[in-house]
Amino acid sequence: MKILATVDGSKHGQWAIEWLAEMPFAVQPVVRVLHVIDVASVRAPFMIQPAIVGTGRYIQSEVKRLETAAKSTKKASEGLLSTLGLSGTVTTDQGAVAATIMKHAQRGVGLLSIGARGLDALDRFMLGSISNHAIHHAPCSVLVVKESPRPVRHLILAVDGSAASNKAVQFLLRTINPMPDGPDHEPVMVTVMHVVPYFKYPEVKEAGNALVERYSAKLSKSGFQIREVLRLGKPADEILTVAKQEKPDLIMTGAKGLGAIRRVLLGSVSTRVVQHAHCGVLVVR
Repeated sequence: MKILATVDGSKHGQWAIEWLAEMPFAVQPVVRVLHVIDVASVRAPFMIQPAIVGTGRYIQSEVKRLETAAKSTKKASEGLLSTLGLSGTVTTDQGAVAATIMKHAQRGVGLLSIGARGLDALDRFMLGSISNHAIHHAPCSVLVVKESPRPVRHLILAVDGSAASNKAVQFLLRTINPMPDGPDHEPVMVTVMHVVPYFKYPEVKEAGNALVERYSAKLSKSGFQIREVLRLGKPADEILTVAKQEKPDLIMTGAKGLGAIRRVLLGSVSTRVVQHAHCGVLVVR
């Protein structure tokens, strides 16, 4: 699998690379690290327009600073790839940050890894806002990194029976090794959870149980350790509650869900989970 990791010189950008070394991938991925220089966004302080007579010297200085920082970030990223034993390259490109990342993500990329936060506003690479844009518009799955890396041994898989949930399960089966190397030699734990609304009809709960059992059986057969969770309430709130209780290494969800009639919209749910979860979130597309 080809993975695109975005960096901006911040620790969150660095984590976007480091997490890839901790993910128990079934096959070693090929990583392309991308740093974007948004020259067009350079403005003098407190200015609405990008250029006014007399500010040219300041703007040229800012552009030079961004280019120097990009060279430093590229060198650091190349060293990090080597240290982590990851196969890949580092690329620097110019343009609007979000649009440039989406352009590179269309080049056969299976996963986009991006930090939840970035450098301050002066550097014009706000990974926080870019990550939010990515989960809605990226043509591939998106891993939003929120904390320093650690081995991924427990994840929550939120499902609703939609095609997106099926893709999330298939992504897990294809890309994650259920028995990764490590001192514990324990299989990866997957908490399969489904949230149903507060309906009085027992058939709804029964259908939810059947849904969780079906997904769990597929994952268990492949070697994952399984825990089943069925909750009543609002999907995003319940996912975040379970995550707070179980402290998983990662939350995985589909990019979109069932229609509004079923009131289980994984599309909007994934957005809320990405915004409020304390751990990383992988949105599968």
